[in-house]
Amino acid sequence: MRYTATTLAVLTAAGFCLTAHAQTVVTIGHSAPLTGPQAPNGKDNENGARLAIDELNKSGVTVDGKKVTFKLDSEDDQADPKVGVQVAQKLVDSGVVAVMGPYNSGVAIPASRVYNAAGIPILPVASNPALTKQGFKTIFRIGASDEQLGGTMGQFAAKTLKAKTAAVIDDRTAYGQGVAEQFVKEAKANGIQIVDQEFTNSAATDFLGILTTIKAKNPDVIFFGGYAAQGAPMAKQMRARGLRAKLLGGDGICSADMGKVAGEAASIVYCAQGGVALDKTAAGRDFLKKYKDAYHADTQVYAVNYYDGVKLLADAMVKAGTTTDKARLVAQLAKTDYKGVAGTYSFDANGDLVGAPTTVYIIKDGLPVPYGQ
Repeated sequence: MRYTATTLAVLTAAGFCLTAHAQTVVTIGHSAPLTGPQAPNGKDNENGARLAIDELNKSGVTVDGKKVTFKLDSEDDQADPKVGVQVAQKLVDSGVVAVMGPYNSGVAIPASRVYNAAGIPILPVASNPALTKQGFKTIFRIGASDEQLGGTMGQFAAKTLKAKTAAVIDDRTAYGQGVAEQFVKEAKANGIQIVDQEFTNSAATDFLGILTTIKAKNPDVIFFGGYAAQGAPMAKQMRARGLRAKLLGGDGICSADMGKVAGEAASIVYCAQGGVALDKTAAGRDFLKKYKDAYHADTQVYAVNYYDGVKLLADAMVKAGTTTDKARLVAQLAKTDYKGVAGTYSFDANGDLVGAPTTVYIIKDGLPVPYGQ
């Protein structure tokens, strides 16, 4: 075939046009429980990530001269370690550049080994300290650790509630055990006597036997290491059994779902979340409105961290000048200093969030409200 000079000029111009408008599709993975008792939290995290992706795609992001379109591959790990490892391998095989999550510590710890072997950075809120003590350079925790959450509640019980005695219940998950251990450590350091320690599981709904045993010890507070799916019926059964103790916990029970299920019994709940209270800042209030407008629901706990995390990832890609070189992306994340809605994100050598703030909440009118507000 022969080309005229005009035809060649048109083809050359078209080539330049294609180059100028070259686009790159970047897929970010997401691992969380999207079914089962913890689905409200998993879906909340997913919603936060999707909200950020929608905004990034509307505003336009350019990396290394190419316009980037972001997509989210959200997978249901069922809060099950074995399923979480399978999800990790699936996301690795599909070529995701990074992963938001996992949500549960029991899932995140084994799954992180799969992601680390592939060099894929993960941004979990899973809070067990063991996660970031494995020596991996690919983990960047975007929420507070158990040391911060449990420790905050230990101090709060002693200094604010003036508790002298406490009972502890945990659900034997990596998260529940971790946050309970940190509460015990800080509570003891502040002069609180631990009068009883009981154990349940993450599928239980009947706590009357445990509560009957604890009632005989008459503690000032009960700390529960676990999630709202168990914390809500526990609060109701504490009321039914006539326990005078307040129910304390970490971020696992600090959600709108806790208030929805526990009803009036949620008034005895005090809990800690990582981050600042969103309604205290203009950016936080704007996020809450955007979330409500998009999903017609209130946030649970970590939607804002997943929103910040996706935008943090995009910022790191722009600064690293790559969407494919995972080593360069990991190196950029390690030195990031990103101001998000929930706070400023930078990481220590282990991948823990530096200076992660925590806020104590009560459940009021079905929603977590900062204590003292």
